[in-house]
Amino acid sequence: MYLKRLIGLLFLISGCQTGNLNVIADLPVTLNEVSGIAIDQSNRVIWMVNDSGNKPLLYGIDGSGNISKTIKIKAKNRDWEDLTMDPSGNLYIGNFGNNDNDSKRLSILKISADSIASSKTSLKPEVIKFKYPEQKKFPPKKHKRHFDCEAFFFYKDSLYLFTKSRSPKDYGRTNLYSLPAKKGNYEAKYIATFNTCEASDCWVTSADINAKGNKMAILTDNAVFVFSELNTNNFFESKMKRYSFSYDSQKESVAFKNDSTLYIADEYQGIDGGNLYSFKID
Repeated sequence: MYLKRLIGLLFLISGCQTGNLNVIADLPVTLNEVSGIAIDQSNRVIWMVNDSGNKPLLYGIDGSGNISKTIKIKAKNRDWEDLTMDPSGNLYIGNFGNNDNDSKRLSILKISADSIASSKTSLKPEVIKFKYPEQKKFPPKKHKRHFDCEAFFFYKDSLYLFTKSRSPKDYGRTNLYSLPAKKGNYEAKYIATFNTCEASDCWVTSADINAKGNKMAILTDNAVFVFSELNTNNFFESKMKRYSFSYDSQKESVAFKNDSTLYIADEYQGIDGGNLYSFKID
């Protein structure tokens, strides 16, 4: 694996073009399946996690892309797919990946700000359990498989989830749901539906909202959709601009650095990806 990463880095330096994505850091091999990022200004790190099949670890990355802190989360990494933070510094891990649409163990893990700021290297989360009330079968028929999820963020007192469609004829569909951001067992509340495009690289893989709460980004492999002048009753009924990527990779994570810059991370695949990028928006 080390040799592959070295080859990949040399390829990047010698001419691999990432188009309109500016490489900030070549991520450590440990994060070759990065699936979520969250910017923590208080602790001066970017938190990252890997997805299913990896250890239940939370990684703190410094400005150079090095791992400066590692925390074990006392919960199974069934399928961790995104990260978000609230204004108080609490961190949420989306343990809601559901590729086959057959899971009844969907949850979000909440890590308190005080715990994160402590010197502890092992933390127990609060668990927010939920289900989609529209789902009646596990799994449903293929054309009804809209209950995978890889994207969410915190806004005010709630968590907003963006599903990932596994229906072969409806890859670009994402359903927006909300949940209370506190320990409990809930039915997710359906809000609205949005379609990105019609191909498999239209899957929604991450989402974030800026600190002011007036811009939202949802990520796919081929583009990021930025919504502004937000209608907070239905984010999709807002001004929207699509930004296409000229670099093809498996993009899994997005976070607002500020109102005009996004951080984006992709998985490492051969000599491609495995980087943290910055991306300019209006």
